[in-house]
Amino acid sequence: MEFKEFMIIGCGRFGRSVAVTLAELGHEVLVIDKDEDTINEISTSVTHAVSADVMIEGTLESLGIHNMDEVIVAMGSNFEASLMATAVAKENNVKTVIAKVSDKIHGRIMKKVGADRVIIPEKDSGIRLAYNISTSNILDYIEVSDDFSIMEVKPPKSWIGRSLAQLDIRNNYGVTVVAVKEEDVKEININPKPDYVFDQSDIVLVLGKYKKIEEIVGEES
Repeated sequence: MEFKEFMIIGCGRFGRSVAVTLAELGHEVLVIDKDEDTINEISTSVTHAVSADVMIEGTLESLGIHNMDEVIVAMGSNFEASLMATAVAKENNVKTVIAKVSDKIHGRIMKKVGADRVIIPEKDSGIRLAYNISTSNILDYIEVSDDFSIMEVKPPKSWIGRSLAQLDIRNNYGVTVVAVKEEDVKEININPKPDYVFDQSDIVLVLGKYKKIEEIVGEES
């Protein structure tokens, strides 16, 4: 897995879930929020946590926004501050800026000032977003329970050219291959047979505990 540097601006429920999940996945995470109590609460769960007002000119630059791989603007209640933070991020050549918005109208405005992606929290959970942006090897994520999830992943190199039977995935990896989407094949291969051989273009739907799937995703692909 390629580890990245993330800046999370705003630490409400959504921002917190993104930040904590990214940190748990091993990424460098800087959280910024005006509320000192909020920062104190999350400081032990992320790499860095800073109490700061992003509306003050130069704040984000002084905190190293230009060094970030991705910035998540998670201030839902202060649209003006969200706009400013998004604009500053793009001015500092941040490759990917994701902004939380309250509705589609705000989303269109955010896109105008440079947001690469907008999130309406009712439709996209913070945890799901964190997994999605953490690595290109995770294509989608669905939380099943506190312990289990279903993820669409790219097969690691060690799977390519080998069959399900050879890999013995359930015993060796602790996950279940639910389905495989093959390139140029319209129908999804549900519950593939033991002799199915993985190709590098496959998309694999796996069910299992978070940590077990993380181990698979962490393999070089």
